[in-house]
This record gives sequence, C-alpha cells and structure tokens, in this order.
Amino acid sequence: MPLMMLKALWGKVWGYVVLAGAILAGLFALRQSGKTAGKQEAERERLETDNKGMENAIKARDEILQMDDDAIRDRARKRMRNAKR
Repeated sequence: MPLMMLKALWGKVWGYVVLAGAILAGLFALRQSGKTAGKQEAERERLETDNKGMENAIKARDEILQMDDDAIRDRARKRMRNAKR
C-alpha cells in the first residue's frame, strides 16, 4: 500500500522535479557565462593598461634619445626632486 502511494505521488511531482533541475542547470550556465565574460573584460583592461604603459615608455625613450647630455641631467634632477615629495 505505501509503495503504491509513493508511485502515485512520484507520478504527480516528477515533472516539477525535472523543471526545478532544468532551472538550476540554466542558472548555473548563466553564472558560468557571466564569470567568463568578467574574466575576458579584466584581461582586456589589463592589456590596455599594458599597452598604454609601453607607449609611454617608448615616448620617454624617444624623447631622451633626442636630448643632449645636459638636458638629460636636468630632467633627471627634476624627477629626483619630484620623487622626494
């Protein structure tokens, strides 16, 4: 008798159990795609920052290569004075 009641109950609720499982699977997939998108955005921002730093270094190198020795010394002194603050 109890076994028949369990079978009858299962017959009524199995659809809801499947639906709940599908919803949970969908939420998990949505979460994973959000994490992936966030990682890609962070990587893109890091690469942009790296590129800006490299551009600044190239500009500084080119500027220094165009200077004579006295101008380089003056620039170094100014940097050291600003760094002490």
